[in-house]
Amino acid sequence: MNPTSFIQLYVFVLAAFVGYQIITRVPPLLHTPLMSATNAISAISLVGSLVAAGSNRGTVSTVLGFAAVTAATINVVGGFVITDRMLKMFKRDPTPASKDAGASGTPASGAPPASGTPASGAPPASGTP
Repeated sequence: MNPTSFIQLYVFVLAAFVGYQIITRVPPLLHTPLMSATNAISAISLVGSLVAAGSNRGTVSTVLGFAAVTAATINVVGGFVITDRMLKMFKRDPTPASKDAGASGTPASGAPPASGTPASGAPPASGTP
């Protein structure tokens, strides 16, 4: 094992350890946004896989490059789809419902009053069933 390979192995093991320590300490509330951003940043791997596919170094290189382009594209698109779904969960209703009843005595939502309850909001008369 030459010194360059040893340094590369050392950097890889150190990066794996630090990455594991960072990811395990992320609170669950921030996990989805962090992963979505990470998937979007992984578009860099798409550029690298395009270079590998187009390097014209042989059939194996082209096939592996094509597989890398496919996997990287799925990863990037999936990251954006997850981000979009996450953002839809936190989107507020564009037309907030009024808390006051309308002039007709019906609820603001437009739903009819519950059965047995008069529209005026007064309790039913004692003689009604």
